[in-house]
Amino acid sequence: MTTVRIPEDWPTTEEQARAVQDELRAGVILGEPGPPPGSGRVSGVDVAYDDERDVVAAAAVVLDASSLEVVAEATAVGRVSFPYVPGLLAFREIPTVLAALDALPCPPGLVVCDGYGLAHPRRFGLASHLGVLTGLPTIGVAKNPFTFTYDDPDTPRGSSSALLAGSEEVGRALRTRDGVKPVFVSVGHRVTLPNACAHTLALTPAYRLPETTRRADALCRKALREAYSV
Repeated sequence: MTTVRIPEDWPTTEEQARAVQDELRAGVILGEPGPPPGSGRVSGVDVAYDDERDVVAAAAVVLDASSLEVVAEATAVGRVSFPYVPGLLAFREIPTVLAALDALPCPPGLVVCDGYGLAHPRRFGLASHLGVLTGLPTIGVAKNPFTFTYDDPDTPRGSSSALLAGSEEVGRALRTRDGVKPVFVSVGHRVTLPNACAHTLALTPAYRLPETTRRADALCRKALREAYSV
């Protein structure tokens, strides 16, 4: 497990954080298709918080994309690096998530975030932020639609509908299980939206949420418990 310090130049105010978003957002690449689903490696990242200690634990879990077996995993623990502000949550998580990714013994391939990419009020959620900083292809797969609207997709698995900010499509509501509430997929960096949806379906053979998210969620929670176990 890696212990993380908050970078000295990390934003401390909302104004500074939004300025960083504005600067980095220009680096988002939308024209690349991304790796083919079911090939190579795919990784999940997630975080867990201990609010009383003001601590966050991050996990990165690498899966073989064809078998969904775990190839490698790493964790990091550090101080929460920014106050809770809707739309700026990436600044609370990025240092520890980057440390977990850096601790992996192999390249992560496509990275799946438990959150948003372009489906974000400033079109720069965690998946986009992480993708621009690392250069990796990234997507966001969220449990809820945030502030956006959508029509309920058809019942069968694989059905989808546009996730909308007014008339702008910022992602897709994607049904990963027959008749079960959809997940909300958005592009982060260097992946198209159709490919992001295809990856999400490849990662959900048995459950609503991607295996990448399920494994990373369990691992970061374990890391948080072990960090303060006696």
